Amino acid sequence: MREKSLESPEKFMKSALSLARRAEAKGEVPIGALVVTEGKIVGRGYNLRETRHRPTAHAELLAIESAARKLGRWRLENSVLYVTLEPCLMCWGAIVLARIPKVIFGAKDPKAGVCGSILSLHEEHRFNHHPKVSGGLMDAACGKILSDFFKRLRKEKKQGKK
Repeated sequence: MREKSLESPEKFMKSALSLARRAEAKGEVPIGALVVTEGKIVGRGYNLRETRHRPTAHAELLAIESAARKLGRWRLENSVLYVTLEPCLMCWGAIVLARIPKVIFGAKDPKAGVCGSILSLHEEHRFNHHPKVSGGLMDAACGKILSDFFKRLRKEKKQGKK
């Protein structure tokens, strides 16, 4: 079955947000990612660290692995990675190693983001591959799902102490 092509970056980010909501429904930090090749979604992922008990089960890594399986290759040279949150160091490494040429993210991550927040690895030219990065696509919506999730967690934790 062929994946339906979506026309705009906003539509792809909406799909990534939908994946983030799936993570949230499982009690995971709501982050979603997808890999688009030639206008079609070929890989999807959302945070599953708690569910799978794996520190590496980040949305980006799962989307990259999914795309590689579907395409039958590890080089994702003609692809764009959409992710609701700025990639971390681990995910940036996978992006570089998978040869993904473009990353589009939603919200900044001031605690772990390496595409301008705590580091700017996309500007590091000593790597053998240099993905282009565009941040801030639908950043309000991407940030809101995360802030609402953590507000709810803090409230539940506070109520549990009473």
